[in-house]
Amino acid sequence: MEAPPENDCCSICHANFNVPCQANCSHWFCGNCILQAWSYGSTFQPCKCPLCRREITLLIPSDASSRQRQDSQVAETLGNIERYNRYFGERANGLIQRLQDLPFLLRRLLREIMDPQRSLPLFIRARVYLAMLVSAIYILSPVDIIPEGILGIIGLFDDALIALICFLHVAALYRSVLLFRHGGS
Repeated sequence: MEAPPENDCCSICHANFNVPCQANCSHWFCGNCILQAWSYGSTFQPCKCPLCRREITLLIPSDASSRQRQDSQVAETLGNIERYNRYFGERANGLIQRLQDLPFLLRRLLREIMDPQRSLPLFIRARVYLAMLVSAIYILSPVDIIPEGILGIIGLFDDALIALICFLHVAALYRSVLLFRHGGS
């Protein structure tokens, strides 16, 4: 989603969203609310989502918030979000964190690829398509590291592993695009 659900409210302040931001766990918060939750804890660590307790390593403001940048309060909040993303955006380096972020990043990437109004950089788009093409060729080809014909269902393990590696690579590429857009780099 590019914006929070219509009849939803911030789970921290229980009011309508003010500068809505989506965390890498897919939950929406007011920008100031989630930044205050972070500042009340250890500022050297990313905050945990108040709903699911996952580490928030990426905050993505809604498109509407980004278009209101001329308002000084919105600009200040967006600047603080960019600072947060610079501090913690590269922290998703553990496999568990990457697997947890995978559905969130792939959903956003798919929406962005399908939306003609969005402009994903050409070299990122080409790398995504290339990774998916190479993975599909390997999975569909009869040549395998672990042949299905000999080992049966166990032979599908290498195909699943290749697909997972492809998805992790594509998600990492898209995460770098989001960090560039919302991290102020």
